[in-house]
Amino acid sequence: MTLLDAAPALSVTELQQHFDARPGYLSACMVGVPPRETVAALRADLDAWAEGHRAPGAYGLAVERARAAYAQLVGVPVEWVAIGSQVSATAGVLAASLPEGSEVLLVEGDFSSMVFPFLVQQQLGRITVRCVPVEGLAEGIRSSTTLVAFSLVQSATGEVADAEAIVVAAERHGAATFCDTTQACGWMPVDASRFDVTVCHSYKWLCAPRGASLTTVRPSYLGRVQPLLAGWYSGDDVWGSCYGPAMQLAPDARRLDLSPAWPVWVGAAASLELFASADLSAVREHCVGLADALRERLRAAGVQAVGSAGSAIVTWPDADGTAIAALTAADVAASARSGRCRVAFHVWNTAGDVERVAAALGA
Repeated sequence: MTLLDAAPALSVTELQQHFDARPGYLSACMVGVPPRETVAALRADLDAWAEGHRAPGAYGLAVERARAAYAQLVGVPVEWVAIGSQVSATAGVLAASLPEGSEVLLVEGDFSSMVFPFLVQQQLGRITVRCVPVEGLAEGIRSSTTLVAFSLVQSATGEVADAEAIVVAAERHGAATFCDTTQACGWMPVDASRFDVTVCHSYKWLCAPRGASLTTVRPSYLGRVQPLLAGWYSGDDVWGSCYGPAMQLAPDARRLDLSPAWPVWVGAAASLELFASADLSAVREHCVGLADALRERLRAAGVQAVGSAGSAIVTWPDADGTAIAALTAADVAASARSGRCRVAFHVWNTAGDVERVAAALGA
């Protein structure tokens, strides 16, 4: 029995009991904190490996547990889910699969893993890339646009994209959608079925070990994605696909699977099952409530251009590094990105963390 079998969904209070994050850890947008189940699973695997009793088949079971949990988490059939390692690997395959002459619309200032793979194809003369601010993404789609690629929540600013407007505009112009949900999955509900392709690296808000990414692909788009990184794990029969030259790829999204970094997926399965069992609407209310409280405190103290409401990430200008230095001195785990100070509120955070930040900044 796993956490996926449990009902009803875990409340915020119940979910908090699975974490041992220290007070002042406000950096889930950079690295998540593993739940106790994940720590225990990784330790048990390490012990089994040290004794020489680890069978590769056990890792395959962990991969399938993670795949099933993620499918439930983002509301798609498990056949839509492929496993990988990094966002850039998925983006690179999509970029290289585009027909020559394609036009791709990107977001100015988006994370480079969602930008560089397409720029490489542009440098090769295969495609054309345009970039617009995230708030103008829907309006920037036109009849010549082949693909719209964007992060649902912007890493540098915490801004949440208007996904509904983007999807509607893309459908109107016949463009496909590719959405990175890395900074969204785990603190807010995400419906991956709204997009042609999504990708999520699970080591941030989903609190898994780094190296486990998950991709969803609509069946109607799967034929447009070339399995350029196909290997033995892409085969219809994984353990029967270890040697060539015969190749029978999986008929569903598993044909895009990358060979898994085995121990990573032992931890990822535990983390994903926990979040798939949680009430993510309640998690969003908790996280955004704390973030909005901090935004209000900062504005009252005269801090300008604080990140928009509705996001679990709070950012503000900090070109000279004064704010990040003050938070670090106060033992608050924050981060600095693109000339901004950045804090993130997850399920383990409390109103006390709002006070810690405000006190450190004199707000």
